[in-house]
Amino acid sequence: MNPAAPTSTRQPHDAGLVPSPFDRAAGHALLAELAGDRTRSGTLGPLDELAPGFADWIVTALFGGTYQRPGLALRDRQVANLAALTALGGVEPQLADHVRNSLRIGLTRTEVTEVLVHLAPYVGVPKALAGLRVAAAVFTEAEAEAEADAAAAPAAPGTGGAAE
Repeated sequence: MNPAAPTSTRQPHDAGLVPSPFDRAAGHALLAELAGDRTRSGTLGPLDELAPGFADWIVTALFGGTYQRPGLALRDRQVANLAALTALGGVEPQLADHVRNSLRIGLTRTEVTEVLVHLAPYVGVPKALAGLRVAAAVFTEAEAEAEADAAAAPAAPGTGGAAE
């Protein structure tokens, strides 16, 4: 070894980093948690008819692989997804899905909005505004669904519902 050679400043491999597993069942379970069964079945079936095998690849490699890595919480992954899809632009259906998913796992509307506002100096105001328009539409849709669910739910006994 040449003593005059520069020494490496490379850090040792982080033992917390592990390869992604590929677990189809875990992928389906996570997708059901994130998107719900209705969205999952309404998306995967038609996609598989159009591009056979692609839906299975997405579920297995993405939701059963990358999402299963231990380095980030699901909430953090969703924030990263919101940022990446907003920065990418032109992927409004996917961004809307991830806004819904973020709300489903506990991010608030304020947090989703702040993620998108925070992006403006990094990705540009037009892309941040496009992301905010997508989020606003999802928020409106979620409010309408919540109102419809509340109207359809039977009144609890003693609450003055129509049956009393």
